[in-house]
Amino acid sequence: MKFLRFFVNDFLCNDNDIMNCSFDSSNIKSGYFDGEKIVSLIDPLEIVLNNWQNEGYLEDQILNSYSLEDVIFAPPTNPSKIICIGLNYKDHAQELGMELPDEPKIFLKPPSSVIAHLDDIIYPEMSSEVDYEAELAIIISKTGKNISFDDADDHIGGYTILNDVTARDIQRKDEQWTRAKSFDTFAPIGPYIETEMDPMNQNISLYINNKVKQESNTKNMIFSPKDLVEFISSIMTLNAGDIIATGTPSGVGQMNKGDISEVTIEGIGTLTNKVI
Repeated sequence: MKFLRFFVNDFLCNDNDIMNCSFDSSNIKSGYFDGEKIVSLIDPLEIVLNNWQNEGYLEDQILNSYSLEDVIFAPPTNPSKIICIGLNYKDHAQELGMELPDEPKIFLKPPSSVIAHLDDIIYPEMSSEVDYEAELAIIISKTGKNISFDDADDHIGGYTILNDVTARDIQRKDEQWTRAKSFDTFAPIGPYIETEMDPMNQNISLYINNKVKQESNTKNMIFSPKDLVEFISSIMTLNAGDIIATGTPSGVGQMNKGDISEVTIEGIGTLTNKVI
């Protein structure tokens, strides 16, 4: 199923300008997309992800339904942290002329970098080389530490799309990744959390202004989502709502102001954001 968080497009804005709207997090609704409309639910999404398979649960949760035109997408989770994988696609390693790693290379992005589907990516003034990176993202639904490979699926609520936006010139200058990866708006995620898909066999692509830039399949990942949950949870507690970005395939490149980025993962949908 495709679960999401959203606002209903019935709020008041100053001068009818959407840029002057105030989005209060208390107004975020949870729901799912049934292929035609958004169905809203009573419980917050972090509870829904752990209970939706229980018999009769979703039927008892339904509140209203909305057309896609009537909603504003919110980030599908509110993470305490975003853990990213630096090199996890065989084709990307080959492109860079690097040997395959024997363990995941991890780094963090701050929660303040998260934006939603259709939100704008802000090009920072201190950079002149901002790159896209299409990634499959794991959504943790159950808090855990030292999670075994066999138990990993019990802690994964589903999968979404993440664009690991990076100021590449700053990354080279700093010789480490924190500043380059951490600007506000540098972690677009969404639009949905898909709960029923094989994460190891989905086509993944990124288009800039309708031109393909990245094209691969998640079967090219070096470490599977279950591998990553096991490894990362041996280091730090994974909290419900946390995001694990599983790495990007080959074809990483620059974006410019005015560009439209579209990341598509088979089985989930398309994450669209404009660079301003």
